[in-house]
Amino acid sequence: MIIAVDGPTASGKGTIARALAAHFGLPHLDTGLLYRAVGRQVAQNGGDPDSPADALAACGFPDSLLDDPELRSEASGGLASRVSVHPAVRRALYERQRAFATQPGGAVLDGRDIGTVIAPEAAVKLFVVASVPARAERRFLEMQQAGRPVSLAEISADLEARDLRDRTRAEAPLLAAPDAVLLDTSDLGKEAAIATAIRLAQARLG
Repeated sequence: MIIAVDGPTASGKGTIARALAAHFGLPHLDTGLLYRAVGRQVAQNGGDPDSPADALAACGFPDSLLDDPELRSEASGGLASRVSVHPAVRRALYERQRAFATQPGGAVLDGRDIGTVIAPEAAVKLFVVASVPARAERRFLEMQQAGRPVSLAEISADLEARDLRDRTRAEAPLLAAPDAVLLDTSDLGKEAAIATAIRLAQARLG
């Protein structure tokens, strides 16, 4: 059983995916973390995230980098959005994601192209969205709690820029699969969003 959870940054897809994994007893992969690791590795290499060659060279990052708390920063998120536009990077990370999705027993993956590219055969596909103001407020609170200095205006601008890059990139753009179920979390609290996602998944599974 494969469950695909797609959506833009700070829509709540990661929280929902982790909850679905716990509910159904499945392993979970935050695929965005892979792209954040590539972006972070580019920065550590002194490279340019807008350079296809520099980004591809960073795809060989060590697994230990996935535990770096810096990957959750706004800076790493911005780098991830920039390296993810390169087709060579997406191809390099495809097999890693595909292997996780097709492991015995199934899995839950969240990202931006799970239901359309990585696991189009997924039994459940959720496309999680939320308004930019709602997403910016969530991210702002997260950054405050983490002690990271950033303004609400900066976060809003960054989200809009990332959305544009994700939706307009040539390969694997952010869009809902034709058979995905839309879940708008703009006005939902964490528990309500999770409960709704579980209900939608169970309904799709019959």
